[in-house]
Amino acid sequence: MGCAERHFPAAGGEWRVASVGGRPAGAGRPEEALAAGSDPRGAAAGLACSAPTPGGGGTMPFDFRRFDIYRKVPKDLTQPTYTGAIISICCCLFILFLFLSELTGFITTEVVNELYVDDPDKDSGGKIDVSLNISLPNLHCELVGLDIQDEMGRHEVGHIDNSMKIPLNNGAGCRFEGQFSINKVPGNFHVSTHSATAQPQNPDMTHVIHKLSFGDTLQVQNVQGAFNALGGADRLTSNPLASHDYILKIVPTVYEDKSGKQQYSYQYTVANKEYVAYSHTGRIIPAIWFRYDLSPITVKYTERRQPLYRFITTICAIIGGTFTVAGILDSCIFTASEAWKKIQLGKMH
Repeated sequence: MGCAERHFPAAGGEWRVASVGGRPAGAGRPEEALAAGSDPRGAAAGLACSAPTPGGGGTMPFDFRRFDIYRKVPKDLTQPTYTGAIISICCCLFILFLFLSELTGFITTEVVNELYVDDPDKDSGGKIDVSLNISLPNLHCELVGLDIQDEMGRHEVGHIDNSMKIPLNNGAGCRFEGQFSINKVPGNFHVSTHSATAQPQNPDMTHVIHKLSFGDTLQVQNVQGAFNALGGADRLTSNPLASHDYILKIVPTVYEDKSGKQQYSYQYTVANKEYVAYSHTGRIIPAIWFRYDLSPITVKYTERRQPLYRFITTICAIIGGTFTVAGILDSCIFTASEAWKKIQLGKMH
């Protein structure tokens, strides 16, 4: 039997037929059917059958709201508490503090370092630029010279290119400033009187080193390295006739900024000794020796900024984790307080 018509018993045992388009009285609601002496089940069935469906079909429409996993709870079903208010305020303040901390870290550029074995500056032609600034307050400028030697056979006495001598103490002393290059092999350079026309009898090698650096000068605040480890070295109170040996271990260093531009410099460690040297002919003329060797390890500093996706991920973790922990804490406190109230009221079973 279809929905086009329905048969139901009327008063007196007779059966009536009601069509969908024109229902008789009592076919609309079950209570009307009862008043008319009809079967309410048939009336309800007729009502259900006569209900229009969207689109003319017999199936329920698709409700997109079924995918909502964040179902809303009516306000009148929630219960605010003082404890929950306190926890909520503390939670928001804590999230704000962590957010500002992460924002500061995201804006600030960090410098990370790494170590690897390689020659970073392959375009330098196997050379290292050196800058030396040293004062000898008790040695005349005409006696001061720079000598360079290395294991590749280089032996240069009285190097004068890109160098300058400044008289000190009314000509009694000298300040030597020079820029030169050395090969990337073990060797030494030394300040001495070897290049002088006439050797003095008792040259005074007491000195102050203002600067000794290798490679480019890095003007970076975030990197604390030994780029000028001998800067400020004072040997004015040492034995005037003594030689000074500075043993240098040079470490190649690369600094790469955010744009990818690289600067090549060198850090170095230093050990020194002071001695008076003698040979079978007598006392050897003193000098200030800088003996160097290169380390195979390269230190690289790289400027980096935290990626945006990592910043967003961290913020989501902070917010979600804080709210979750706060919710658990609030739930535990509320449950405990309710249990305590029931105990007080004697309702615990």
